[in-house]
Amino acid sequence: MAQLRAVEERILSCLKVPVLSRFVPCSIRECLWTVTACADKKAAFHRTPLVLIHGFAGGVGLWALNLDALASRRTVHAFDLLGFGRSSRPHFVHDACAVEHCFVESIEAWREALGLPQMVLLGHSLGGFLAASYAIEHPERVKHLILVDPWGFPEKPQNFEDRLPTWLRAAGLLVSQFNLLAGLRMAGPWGPGLVQKFRPDFTTKFSSMFQDDTISEYIYHCNAQAPSGEIAFKTMTDSLGWAKRPMLQRVGLIAPRVSISFIYGAKSWIDCSSGYWTKALRSSSCVQVFIIQGAGHHVYADQYKAFNHCVQKICDSQD
Repeated sequence: MAQLRAVEERILSCLKVPVLSRFVPCSIRECLWTVTACADKKAAFHRTPLVLIHGFAGGVGLWALNLDALASRRTVHAFDLLGFGRSSRPHFVHDACAVEHCFVESIEAWREALGLPQMVLLGHSLGGFLAASYAIEHPERVKHLILVDPWGFPEKPQNFEDRLPTWLRAAGLLVSQFNLLAGLRMAGPWGPGLVQKFRPDFTTKFSSMFQDDTISEYIYHCNAQAPSGEIAFKTMTDSLGWAKRPMLQRVGLIAPRVSISFIYGAKSWIDCSSGYWTKALRSSSCVQVFIIQGAGHHVYADQYKAFNHCVQKICDSQD
């Protein structure tokens, strides 16, 4: 954990905006590691705070390209999800519904601890799924919902596995027996190099800020700890990564007054059709879909200037 702290501090030290980092309690035993950024407290006073929820295997450090811009006019809070990054790593039960509820209530306890009446809630990938789930349970706390390339919305197509080659089905079954990032932990001190080898794109994404392997180190150390959140995510998925409780089946349960913005990368492996389906399902509510050209799944880093501009515009429309 000391190595994670050190590399995260290196990342956050590159920001121009003042940053406050601390543990915020979300239960008697558990805390969420939280970063708060605000460039102008006077200007931010009358603006709804923005809360950022990272995706699977991520952490607060991956918002490094966004915090300066997004916190220029309002307060921005980002936290490591329960079981990820520097947050507490509890033992989750092996039930998809219970795991989802645990995540949601940890977010609600965190919000209450910070005393936020309302927030613009933004989640990426897994964070988008959990942000939507939170909005179902606590709509009065969500001024606006921003879902960035959200995972877990569509249902798995019928007979999906039957259409796959036998070798691919077998590979999926084999992989499902292990935690997703077990190999990374087994690599030990070679882990950062492994991240760099298999995901060199992360170095490219953050090259405007770092010219070394800082981000690879950060991703490795985020996931070198006990695989708590990783196990929780596995509990919520089937063998091929589909959500056991697809959000598209439940998005209609979000209160009609909660407006939603989807942001997708044009080159992402996530299908943007879920955003348009949500718009059709919530015809009496405001639902917008934005496509960021040239961006993949990690929209916030692939085309961070366009992403920051889009999010700022959405947030400003809510004040």
